[in-house]
Amino acid sequence: MHIHTKPVIDEYKLLRQVAQGSQHAFKLLYELHKKKVFNKAFYILKSEVLAEEVLQEVMLKFWQNAGSMRPDSNISAYLLILAQNQSFQILRRKVLEARTEVAMGEAWTEKHNETEEEILLADTRKILTEGIALLPAQQKMVYELCHIQGLKYEQAAQQMNLSVETVRSYMKLALRFLRAYLKTHTDIVALLVIFRLI
Repeated sequence: MHIHTKPVIDEYKLLRQVAQGSQHAFKLLYELHKKKVFNKAFYILKSEVLAEEVLQEVMLKFWQNAGSMRPDSNISAYLLILAQNQSFQILRRKVLEARTEVAMGEAWTEKHNETEEEILLADTRKILTEGIALLPAQQKMVYELCHIQGLKYEQAAQQMNLSVETVRSYMKLALRFLRAYLKTHTDIVALLVIFRLI
Protein backbone atom coordinates (compact mmCIF):
# COMPACT_ATOMS: atom_id res chain seq x y z
CA MET A 1 0.00 0.00 0.00
CA HIS A 2 1.46 3.31 -1.06
CA ILE A 3 0.97 6.44 1.03
CA HIS A 4 0.74 9.55 -1.12
CA THR A 5 1.89 12.77 0.50
CA LYS A 6 0.78 16.12 -0.79
CA PRO A 7 3.70 17.77 -2.63
CA VAL A 8 5.01 21.11 -1.43
CA ILE A 9 4.06 23.78 -3.94
CA ASP A 10 6.79 26.24 -4.94
CA GLU A 11 4.68 29.33 -5.62
CA TYR A 12 7.65 31.43 -6.72
CA LYS A 13 8.52 28.84 -9.37
CA LEU A 14 4.90 28.70 -10.50
CA LEU A 15 4.76 32.50 -10.71
CA ARG A 16 7.78 32.50 -13.02
CA GLN A 17 6.09 29.86 -15.16
CA VAL A 18 2.83 31.85 -15.30
CA ALA A 19 4.85 34.90 -16.38
CA GLN A 20 6.16 32.76 -19.24
CA GLY A 21 2.61 31.81 -20.25
CA SER A 22 2.19 28.44 -18.53
CA GLN A 23 -1.53 27.66 -18.25
CA HIS A 24 -0.77 24.62 -16.10
CA ALA A 25 1.07 26.75 -13.51
CA PHE A 26 -1.75 29.29 -13.60
CA LYS A 27 -4.32 26.55 -12.97
CA LEU A 28 -2.35 25.27 -9.97
CA LEU A 29 -2.16 28.75 -8.44
CA TYR A 30 -5.83 29.35 -9.26
CA GLU A 31 -6.86 26.21 -7.38
CA LEU A 32 -4.59 27.13 -4.49
CA HIS A 33 -5.96 30.65 -3.99
CA LYS A 34 -9.51 30.67 -5.38
CA LYS A 35 -11.19 29.96 -2.02
CA LYS A 36 -9.43 32.83 -0.23
CA VAL A 37 -10.19 35.27 -3.05
CA PHE A 38 -13.84 34.18 -3.20
CA ASN A 39 -14.26 34.44 0.58
CA LYS A 40 -12.72 37.93 0.63
CA ALA A 41 -15.12 39.12 -2.06
CA PHE A 42 -18.12 37.42 -0.46
CA TYR A 43 -17.33 39.05 2.89
CA ILE A 44 -17.54 42.49 1.25
CA LEU A 45 -20.34 41.92 -1.25
CA LYS A 46 -22.52 39.32 0.55
CA SER A 47 -23.30 37.75 -2.83
CA GLU A 48 -22.02 34.48 -4.26
CA VAL A 49 -22.70 35.62 -7.82
CA LEU A 50 -20.74 38.86 -7.36
CA ALA A 51 -17.97 37.04 -5.48
CA GLU A 52 -17.60 34.68 -8.47
CA GLU A 53 -17.38 37.73 -10.73
CA VAL A 54 -14.62 39.16 -8.55
CA LEU A 55 -12.76 35.83 -8.56
CA GLN A 56 -12.79 35.73 -12.35
CA GLU A 57 -11.67 39.35 -12.69
CA VAL A 58 -8.90 38.96 -10.11
CA MET A 59 -7.46 35.82 -11.66
CA LEU A 60 -7.64 37.39 -15.13
CA LYS A 61 -5.65 40.39 -13.88
CA PHE A 62 -3.19 38.03 -12.21
CA TRP A 63 -2.70 36.16 -15.49
CA GLN A 64 -2.21 39.44 -17.38
CA ASN A 65 0.15 41.04 -14.82
CA ALA A 66 2.22 38.02 -13.75
CA GLY A 67 5.05 39.07 -16.04
CA SER A 68 5.47 42.41 -14.26
CA MET A 69 5.37 40.97 -10.73
CA ARG A 70 8.53 40.51 -8.68
CA PRO A 71 9.58 36.84 -8.57
CA ASP A 72 9.39 36.86 -4.75
CA SER A 73 5.96 38.52 -4.61
CA ASN A 74 3.49 37.50 -1.92
CA ILE A 75 0.90 36.05 -4.28
CA SER A 76 -1.75 35.58 -1.62
CA ALA A 77 -1.53 39.19 -0.40
CA TYR A 78 -1.49 40.46 -3.99
CA LEU A 79 -4.64 38.53 -4.91
CA LEU A 80 -6.48 39.58 -1.75
CA ILE A 81 -5.72 43.25 -2.41
CA LEU A 82 -7.00 42.82 -5.97
CA ALA A 83 -10.12 41.10 -4.62
CA GLN A 84 -10.80 43.91 -2.16
CA ASN A 85 -10.22 46.56 -4.81
CA GLN A 86 -12.47 44.81 -7.33
CA SER A 87 -15.19 44.29 -4.73
CA PHE A 88 -15.29 47.97 -3.85
CA GLN A 89 -15.45 48.85 -7.55
CA ILE A 90 -18.53 46.64 -7.81
CA LEU A 91 -20.05 48.29 -4.74
CA ARG A 92 -19.52 51.69 -6.32
CA ARG A 93 -21.01 50.48 -9.59
CA LYS A 94 -24.10 49.18 -7.79
CA VAL A 95 -24.53 52.48 -5.97
CA LEU A 96 -24.26 54.43 -9.23
CA GLU A 97 -26.78 52.10 -10.85
CA ALA A 98 -29.15 52.71 -7.95
CA ARG A 99 -28.78 56.47 -8.38
CA THR A 100 -29.51 56.12 -12.10
CA GLU A 101 -32.69 54.20 -11.31
CA VAL A 102 -33.82 57.03 -9.06
CA ALA A 103 -33.08 59.61 -11.74
CA MET A 104 -35.22 57.60 -14.14
CA GLY A 105 -38.06 57.49 -11.65
CA GLU A 106 -37.75 53.78 -10.90
CA ALA A 107 -38.35 52.08 -7.58
CA TRP A 108 -36.53 53.55 -4.60
CA THR A 109 -36.06 51.95 -1.21
CA GLU A 110 -34.64 53.21 2.04
CA LYS A 111 -31.51 51.10 1.70
CA HIS A 112 -30.25 53.53 -0.96
CA ASN A 113 -30.37 56.54 1.32
CA GLU A 114 -26.67 56.30 2.07
CA THR A 115 -25.49 56.20 -1.53
CA GLU A 116 -23.31 59.32 -1.31
CA GLU A 117 -21.55 58.04 1.77
CA GLU A 118 -21.12 54.60 0.21
CA ILE A 119 -19.52 56.07 -2.90
CA LEU A 120 -17.23 58.20 -0.77
CA LEU A 121 -16.30 55.23 1.38
CA ALA A 122 -15.68 52.98 -1.62
CA ASP A 123 -13.47 55.58 -3.30
CA THR A 124 -11.47 56.18 -0.14
CA ARG A 125 -11.06 52.45 0.48
CA LYS A 126 -9.85 52.03 -3.09
CA ILE A 127 -7.23 54.74 -2.56
CA LEU A 128 -6.26 53.15 0.75
CA THR A 129 -5.82 49.78 -0.97
CA GLU A 130 -3.53 51.41 -3.52
CA GLY A 131 -1.52 52.96 -0.71
CA ILE A 132 -1.19 49.63 1.11
CA ALA A 133 0.15 48.04 -2.08
CA LEU A 134 2.94 50.67 -2.13
CA LEU A 135 4.15 49.93 1.41
CA PRO A 136 7.51 48.18 1.87
CA ALA A 137 7.02 44.43 2.32
CA GLN A 138 7.56 44.31 6.10
CA GLN A 139 5.36 47.33 6.81
CA LYS A 140 2.64 45.96 4.55
CA MET A 141 2.69 42.59 6.30
CA VAL A 142 2.49 44.22 9.75
CA TYR A 143 -0.42 46.40 8.61
CA GLU A 144 -2.29 43.43 7.11
CA LEU A 145 -1.72 41.22 10.14
CA CYS A 146 -2.51 43.80 12.82
CA HIS A 147 -5.00 46.14 11.17
CA ILE A 148 -6.78 43.96 8.64
CA GLN A 149 -6.61 40.55 10.33
CA GLY A 150 -6.80 42.01 13.84
CA LEU A 151 -3.75 40.34 15.35
CA LYS A 152 -2.13 41.88 18.41
CA TYR A 153 1.43 43.20 18.06
CA GLU A 154 2.71 40.25 20.09
CA GLN A 155 1.03 37.76 17.76
CA ALA A 156 2.31 39.49 14.65
CA ALA A 157 5.80 39.70 16.12
CA GLN A 158 5.79 35.97 16.80
CA GLN A 159 4.50 35.17 13.32
CA MET A 160 7.07 37.40 11.62
CA ASN A 161 9.89 36.47 13.98
CA LEU A 162 10.40 40.11 14.96
CA SER A 163 10.42 42.01 18.24
CA VAL A 164 7.20 43.64 19.40
CA GLU A 165 8.92 47.01 19.28
CA THR A 166 9.90 46.48 15.64
CA VAL A 167 6.33 45.54 14.75
CA ARG A 168 5.04 48.65 16.54
CA SER A 169 7.58 50.78 14.66
CA TYR A 170 6.56 49.29 11.30
CA MET A 171 2.91 49.98 12.07
CA LYS A 172 3.62 53.63 12.90
CA LEU A 173 5.55 54.06 9.66
CA ALA A 174 2.80 52.35 7.65
CA LEU A 175 0.04 54.51 9.16
CA ARG A 176 2.07 57.69 8.66
CA PHE A 177 2.56 56.84 4.98
CA LEU A 178 -1.09 55.86 4.44
CA ARG A 179 -2.41 59.04 6.04
CA ALA A 180 -0.11 61.12 3.83
CA TYR A 181 -1.09 59.12 0.75
CA LEU A 182 -4.78 59.54 1.45
CA LYS A 183 -4.43 63.27 2.03
CA THR A 184 -2.78 63.73 -1.37
CA HIS A 185 -5.33 61.59 -3.21
CA THR A 186 -8.66 62.61 -1.68
CA ASP A 187 -10.58 65.84 -1.21
CA ILE A 188 -11.41 67.36 2.18
CA VAL A 189 -14.82 65.69 2.36
CA ALA A 190 -13.36 62.24 1.77
CA LEU A 191 -10.99 62.71 4.69
CA LEU A 192 -14.01 62.52 6.98
CA VAL A 193 -14.23 58.77 6.43
CA ILE A 194 -10.53 58.02 6.82
CA PHE A 195 -10.88 57.56 10.55
CA ARG A 196 -13.07 54.55 9.85
CA LEU A 197 -10.22 52.99 7.91
CA ILE A 198 -6.96 53.71 9.74
